[in-house]
Amino acid sequence: MNTIIDNDLLSIQEARILAENAREAQKRLATFPQEKLDEIVDHMAEEIGKYARELAVMSSEETDYGVWQDKYIKNRFVCEYLREKLRGLRCVGIIARDEAKKTIDVGVPIGVIASLCPATSPVSTTIYKVLIAIKSGNSIIVSPHPRAQKTISRVLDIMIDVALRYGLPENAISYIHTVVKAGTLELMNHPAVSLILIAGVPTMLEAASKAGKPVIYGGTGNGPAFIERTADIPQAVHDIVVSKTFDNGVVTGGEQSIVVDGPIAEQVKQELIRAGAYFMTEEEAERLGKVLFREGGKTDAEMAGKTAKFLARRAHFEVPDNTLLLISEQKYVSEKNPYSREKLCPVLAYYVEDDWMHACEKCIELLVSERRGHTLTIHSRDEAVIEQFALKKPVARVLVNTPATFGALGITTNLFPAMTLGSGSAGRGSTSDNVSPMNLVYIRKVGYGVRKAEDLFGACGALAAAPAVPPQPSGDEVNTETEHVECAKELELLKNLLNQVLEAH
Repeated sequence: MNTIIDNDLLSIQEARILAENAREAQKRLATFPQEKLDEIVDHMAEEIGKYARELAVMSSEETDYGVWQDKYIKNRFVCEYLREKLRGLRCVGIIARDEAKKTIDVGVPIGVIASLCPATSPVSTTIYKVLIAIKSGNSIIVSPHPRAQKTISRVLDIMIDVALRYGLPENAISYIHTVVKAGTLELMNHPAVSLILIAGVPTMLEAASKAGKPVIYGGTGNGPAFIERTADIPQAVHDIVVSKTFDNGVVTGGEQSIVVDGPIAEQVKQELIRAGAYFMTEEEAERLGKVLFREGGKTDAEMAGKTAKFLARRAHFEVPDNTLLLISEQKYVSEKNPYSREKLCPVLAYYVEDDWMHACEKCIELLVSERRGHTLTIHSRDEAVIEQFALKKPVARVLVNTPATFGALGITTNLFPAMTLGSGSAGRGSTSDNVSPMNLVYIRKVGYGVRKAEDLFGACGALAAAPAVPPQPSGDEVNTETEHVECAKELELLKNLLNQVLEAH
């Protein structure tokens, strides 16, 4: 008799069990002080860091994406640099106290997090998500990408083992073993789950949005890089080439197009060629576009994270041996144009505009074409132009004079070091931040009484009927004229605001 195994049912049942167990673990985890959470996080980061190289090689071999040496850098980034940034950060308990205003902020864990991890950066993203979840006192359940399942499982097994040894409640970190879509859907929709954290799995975004809970999304990016006429051109070109070829272009924060100020276009082009870029003919670009995107416009996942020479061979044209980057000169942005879209490989579109104002419009076109509002980079010495780009772009982050890949992740900028880059400002998701532990807590506000209601509203209604309370002398009172003046100003401001509200209604 043949036994038929229904993986969908197995995965659904596993997701339910994991969610219920995580909810029980969360009850204990929520009582942990920040110091205990920090101890667990620090030991997890230290231990998984010992495997950073091994896991980089493993992920590259399993997924066939990118370059293991670059993945090793990303793994060390989260094990070492992120670890240092997390030290001293208070996320739970009393996190801020303002003695002057008599307010307190209390950080409260949001609960059980369902996390979807990508195949493009599976090790660094998984480590990062677990560290920020436990740092903020939340349980986390990971749904590994099928293409990186073995690698992600290995990462989590190591981290779970060390976390349990240092007192983490059992099931506070867990993952789905039977990885199919049905199980992930069940996990996201389970009532025990409080928040969904997605990185690099855009196909699940719509389903996550329908689950009726907060979604933090870091994924598709279509970031342009503008080189303005005052830029340091050799440095700008160097930054773009290094950024776009890092891990063969799989980081979504990386550049997808170059927009160049007209007067310097030829100089930029020659600098790019010297740096290893190959400008394709129209025919070559058309062939490559069909390789990158299947019929119907769907991205071919097999082309992600491949070298420029590999892509050229697949498109049946030859490039010089030193080619690092393939570039297509373009004029228009459209849904049908493959070069207007995100390309997770060392391929860029190249636009030339007459001035920064036209370049500004082109950048907006590119950003809204995929409706994600991810990242924009500008290379310029003109602060007025930089400011205009920052003010006008429908984008989560603007990077200035830095490689986009490294700047977006927080390596070459002071943005929070993150492997999930929110695009909620103009796209879908609840935040545009470089996602940190503070995005995984809510802030409970505590406010002490500092004035009497009748001081603001006067004696009317219930206040008029209430017996007066004689003022109580206090040794802490400070009856200076300055304080009375400031208090009167605040009360007048509040009264005016109240009147405006009443008039509006």
